[in-house]
Amino acid sequence: MDSQTSQSSPASEPAPPHTFQVDLRGLVDLLSQHLYSSPRVYLRELLQNAVDAVTARRAEEPGAPARVRLFPDGRGGLRVEDSGIGLTESDVHTLLATIGRSSKRAEGLEETRSGFLGRFGIGLLACFVVAERIRVVSRSARTPGAPPVEWTAADDGSYTVRTLPDSARPEPGTTVHLVARPGAGEWLAPARVRTLARDFGSLLPYDVRVDDEPVTDLPAPWDRPWPSQEERRAALEAHCRELFGFTPLDAITLDVPLAGVRGVAYVLPSAVSPAQRATHRVHLKGMLLTERAEQLLPDWAFFVRCVLDTDTLRPTASREALYEDETLAGVREALGARVRDWLTGLAAGAPERLSAFLAVHHLGVRALARHDGEMLRVMLPWLPFETSDGELSLEEFARRHPVVHFTRSVEEFRQVAPIAAAQGIGVVNGGYTYDAELVEALPSVRPGTVVAELDADTVTAHLDSVDPAAELALSGFLAAARARLDPLDCDVVLRAFHPVSVPALHLDDRSARHERARADAEERADDLWAGILGSLRGTAPRARLVLNHLNPLVRRVGSLTDPELTGTAAEALYGQALLLAHRPLRPADSALVNRAFAGLLDRAVLGEGEGR
Repeated sequence: MDSQTSQSSPASEPAPPHTFQVDLRGLVDLLSQHLYSSPRVYLRELLQNAVDAVTARRAEEPGAPARVRLFPDGRGGLRVEDSGIGLTESDVHTLLATIGRSSKRAEGLEETRSGFLGRFGIGLLACFVVAERIRVVSRSARTPGAPPVEWTAADDGSYTVRTLPDSARPEPGTTVHLVARPGAGEWLAPARVRTLARDFGSLLPYDVRVDDEPVTDLPAPWDRPWPSQEERRAALEAHCRELFGFTPLDAITLDVPLAGVRGVAYVLPSAVSPAQRATHRVHLKGMLLTERAEQLLPDWAFFVRCVLDTDTLRPTASREALYEDETLAGVREALGARVRDWLTGLAAGAPERLSAFLAVHHLGVRALARHDGEMLRVMLPWLPFETSDGELSLEEFARRHPVVHFTRSVEEFRQVAPIAAAQGIGVVNGGYTYDAELVEALPSVRPGTVVAELDADTVTAHLDSVDPAAELALSGFLAAARARLDPLDCDVVLRAFHPVSVPALHLDDRSARHERARADAEERADDLWAGILGSLRGTAPRARLVLNHLNPLVRRVGSLTDPELTGTAAEALYGQALLLAHRPLRPADSALVNRAFAGLLDRAVLGEGEGR
């Protein structure tokens, strides 16, 4: 049998790799529309490159000059000069013409990288957001014999490189020339350049100037030595007005050496919602990173605005926000501790300043104290509450009363507070926003404290009973009053209590209100829902009208013999008790008050006519 040997075809040679083609204009549009919030960042990039170049040179030559100069020409051009490390022709080809390549990776600079501002290699690319042409002239300090080199690039992605005579750049360093693209000339105007340079570079560690006008303003206001605390406070207030536009209630020094953070937190002079996102001003190694940093402080510290300088926090790729990582979490915790220390310091040594702070921000502090046990513990002795003993802190009130009673509405408190105070019952008004929740949280920070919601049974139990004989003598009046008020789901009881000037007290609790609301809904519902609501009928106690036997008016009304007038008087006492409690009136209550008033007026007019 013939055998056939198959022969495989030879493997093809691998194709050479292709490189990505970058559309520079498209990339610049992407940067301007999605990475950067504003074209203004071009100046930050220029300053950043210049400062980093100076830092690199001084790492090798500690005595080297440290200058950055900006010269806007007023005709859509800008020149930026620095005395930094400079570039050779090889560096230009390697670094400036390669998108994403950072000079910070250059050999010999890695050990000083922590001193640089930029880490992403975007560099001059951001300048194409406002420029149609960029020209760079540079001379290397590392290679003194290398001639100056010129790199010229256009926004279409083309560039040229050539060497220049020594006279073009006698000293090491770099000069960047920008020519504005159509429609972007305003960003290179002298006034705009000065403003942006001061904004971004006021805390930079080198001599930065626009023409001959200094940009840097060091040391920072919070680091300067001041002759007195009063002068320091005045200087910080002026600094706050310049940056944020308000005069602060106080200034809190933020000094966290382990986190590489120095700065100040300004306390807002007006109330703000805790839900409003606080934004802060952050400098990174002296360069402004962002004016809208979030998540820098704990949520509860919503009442301050910060400006600080850091060398540890990590910026995002756009260098306009902070990267959320463990370092930021640690800084946030440390700064929160500084603000807490400020609050406890006020509590210990400046109660009048703490009172001024709480007068503005008490609502927000209450909101956060509900969930932050530490904040509640710190503020507990200072947060004011309306109580039956006057305005007190919960700490003081709990020391006075073995049981801290509270109401859930302002109306309930206003009704029972005078009675409770006369009977020795301690009541806190929990009707204001967050107050009831804070009272209920009191045992968590003050173990052993007994907290209870005030109900009708508690109040009634503290009122004196009336002698049985006296109550029997008024049985007819009480029966007529109960019959008249029964349709309103209100019982009538007789007690003796102070102050004597209060003829009647309307006691209501949450369960009784819920039952009335269910009954009202049942009346308005169709047959199906009425049946469902009827099945939910509870056995909750009804509201009570407590008549004060010590009150002269109640005694006189109790002696009436006319059943109609007795019923009208009972309705009038009920209506007065509701009005004194500032309770919202239901339609049935309003009708009763109007009927009682008209009935009593009719009786008064009739009596006047009979007298004639």
